[in-house]
Amino acid sequence: MKKQIGSLALLAMFAAAPLTASADEGLAKSKACLACHQIDKKVVGPAFKDVSAKYKGNAGAAAMLATKIKGGGKGVWGPVPMPAQNVTDEEAAKLAKWVLAL
Repeated sequence: MKKQIGSLALLAMFAAAPLTASADEGLAKSKACLACHQIDKKVVGPAFKDVSAKYKGNAGAAAMLATKIKGGGKGVWGPVPMPAQNVTDEEAAKLAKWVLAL
């Protein structure tokens, strides 16, 4: 019985993970992030997976990226600046965490 409960809990955890990822990808689509970025290839801006790799292990990365999403930035990924995005603080934080989780 305990083994079955443990297996069900593990299954539920894995089943819920794609829902979170797709929900944040949905936010990225709704905010037009994918017009300049893709998950796994550079377009105008860097691939989200490249951003995730660059900041892996950086404890302050989520807050820094959320600030850049909301306020814009330039110079980190080349000469093309990223304009400020029309997102709330909560949306910017959610997008930053999603990118870093890729």
